[in-house]
Amino acid sequence: MGVIGRYGWMVALLFAATQPALGGIKVGVTPGALADSIEVAAREARDSGLQVEVVEFGDWTTPNLALENGDLDLNYFQHQAFLENAVGETGYDLRDVALGILPNIGLYSERFQSLDDIPKGARVAVASDPVNQGRGLSLLQAAGLIGLDPNAGWKAGLDDVTDNPRDLEFVEIEGPQLVRAIADVDLAQGYPAHFVNAGRADFAGKALIYSGLADRQFAIRFVTRDDNATDPEVARFIGIYQNSANVRSQIDTSNAHDPRLYSLPWLD
Repeated sequence: MGVIGRYGWMVALLFAATQPALGGIKVGVTPGALADSIEVAAREARDSGLQVEVVEFGDWTTPNLALENGDLDLNYFQHQAFLENAVGETGYDLRDVALGILPNIGLYSERFQSLDDIPKGARVAVASDPVNQGRGLSLLQAAGLIGLDPNAGWKAGLDDVTDNPRDLEFVEIEGPQLVRAIADVDLAQGYPAHFVNAGRADFAGKALIYSGLADRQFAIRFVTRDDNATDPEVARFIGIYQNSANVRSQIDTSNAHDPRLYSLPWLD
């Protein structure tokens, strides 16, 4: 037995003894690509002595309620614009503490191959929440399908549609359910990673148009309460997520190995 083999276990034991003993945190996510990358980070955290429980939510309202009530220590599902809107509506004492992945969005159709083919009276699915709806409407405007009040910006809603030459019929659907709506409408706002997670990786890369990857305000944020924003366990977990090669590999897999669909803004 060599020196490393003989004494390696002693070095490992000494290294483990020098690591801070940490309690644990609960992280709220929505199912799919975000949950998958968080699960990878959670496994690495547990290996380093930090216990992490991942809690999945099927909507975009409960994760903030659970965080505000102290049932979570951290959530990871929303961008800054969504957070600001939620805090404005509820008065929750929540704040973002770090950047996560910046997902792209697209306009998808199972019935038409180009934006020019979208007919008059087409049914178009957009997110029902005000912030993500604004992002979808902005993409529809970029596609030349509608016009929006120039003062509305990313907060645009259906009332801000000033020009609708094809008489599009808008259908409001909760964001996580948009991936299922694609079969029932002519065109839908969609998140590529949701299609990948639903087993449709090829379709994820077939949007008729994508939003720009430089849209930093729509990067997913790590969010805490004000009273635990500097919690060292939260900071350690975020550090693991942002620096893990395995997390980055999972993010790439969740996005069909297509770098057009996402970026990692914390590296900038």
